[in-house]
Amino acid sequence: MAYLQVNYLSQALMRTVTVNVLLPADKQTFPGMPESEGAPYKTLYLLHGIFGDYTDWIHGTNIQRWADEKNLAVVMPSGENMFYLDQEKSHALYGEFIGKELVEMTRKMFPLSHKREDTFIAGLSMGGYGALRNGLKYHETFGYIGALSAALIVDDLETRTDDSPFFIETRSYAESVFGDLSKVKESDKNPEWTARRLKEKGAEIPRIYMACGAEDGLLPTNRKFYNVLKEAGIDAELTVAPGNHEWDFWNRYIKEFLDWLPLGEGTAGMSSGNVGI
Repeated sequence: MAYLQVNYLSQALMRTVTVNVLLPADKQTFPGMPESEGAPYKTLYLLHGIFGDYTDWIHGTNIQRWADEKNLAVVMPSGENMFYLDQEKSHALYGEFIGKELVEMTRKMFPLSHKREDTFIAGLSMGGYGALRNGLKYHETFGYIGALSAALIVDDLETRTDDSPFFIETRSYAESVFGDLSKVKESDKNPEWTARRLKEKGAEIPRIYMACGAEDGLLPTNRKFYNVLKEAGIDAELTVAPGNHEWDFWNRYIKEFLDWLPLGEGTAGMSSGNVGI
């Protein structure tokens, strides 16, 4: 599995960005075994949580090994602490960057499939919200969405104050990210609103996989969103299992998400350390 760091000038963000990419282009199969199918590769755009960056998934999980087993390309960008939303005033268009530009740019750079059914988006916590928001908004691009412990915090934004000592819980922070808090629920910043509108229009909606720990404080909002999807007749599933808002949980369930995706069995091959020989 090739592990690459890419730097390019982003038009959506108007600055140079750094992205990590896993690409199974160097996969070597065992003698006498079938060759890997090779390019074009199915691709997962994988989003980190609050305080994280493009290195988080590599450091916190076994995504490199599992993607190698599945012959899956993985693209991991940074979203700062901006919930992968467009900040028009500062031209920091994180939603457009994730949902449109990054897909187009990486398809230019690497032999990735251009098919909707081969293009996936997922994330944890803030990134789980970002995957749902942008996966639904750019539903013509993404065929499948994965949301682990998604930070679905839209319902509580209007009641926030600046009394909390933790800045990400303050009203000022929420306004800096989401804008006018009175307008968020009836906008594409609310995945519930977007899902309902897509269903009303008869649009093709990505299949959705959700997982959240039984001890995670975000479980109630994840259950609520899942129930909205099911009531609307949208193809979704929610797994609730022991665990909190933690890497051990995300490490387990990114593997479950990959197994859920239409990736097939993959091809066995040689990897660092001669594993399997």
